[in-house]
Order: sequence, then C-alpha cells, then structure tokens
Amino acid sequence: MSEGPGPYELDQSYREPTPLEKNRAVVQWLEYQLRQAKKRVQQLEAEEARERGRREQAHAGLRWKLQPEQSDAPALLHRGDCAAYPGGGGYISRDDALIALEMPEVEPCRVCRPEKGLTQR
Repeated sequence: MSEGPGPYELDQSYREPTPLEKNRAVVQWLEYQLRQAKKRVQQLEAEEARERGRREQAHAGLRWKLQPEQSDAPALLHRGDCAAYPGGGGYISRDDALIALEMPEVEPCRVCRPEKGLTQR
C-alpha cells in the first residue's frame, strides 16, 4: 500500500559521519567560537581603556598642578587637564591651589584659567 519509497530510502548516498569527522567538525566550531570570544575580549578591553582614560581626564580637570618657576617665566598654576603644561602627576589640592594663587610668584595659566574652577563651588 505504499506509494513509493520512504524519505530515508530516496538518498542512497547518505552515510553517517565517522566519529573522527564529527570530532573534527566540533574542533572547527570550537576554534571559531574561541576566535569570536577573543575578538570580544579585545573590544571590551579597548572600551575599558577608553573609559578609564575619560575618567582620568575628567578627574584631572578637577585638580590643579604647578608648573615650576623658570628663569624667564614665573611659576604657573594650571588645571589638571591643561594642555599647555602636559607634565603628568604632581597634582595639588584645591586648598593648595588657592594658597598658590595668593603667592606673588605664581600666576594663573592664561590658557586653562584655573582660577575659574577655584572660585566656583
């Protein structure tokens, strides 16, 4: 009463993959997954580094630094993120910056105008 061959009887060329072929396919898939995971880790590390840089830049903008006096120029007070004096580190507190501005040998930087951040609270 069957009208023809069943679905499994049509393709006589199909054969079950061998255990070796199956495991090679699994290895290829896992290698692909590992490459994808490594790419994602690199992306996340780059994002984290950019975010850390943004936080450090924002934090530097809330601090101050003193450029030492030179033979031809007075000592200058800068905002922590001032590009005119890129010397890293050496940040001083708000109170120290206020004291420095009162000293006659220290002038505020004309680029970043640190006195604006000190007077606003």
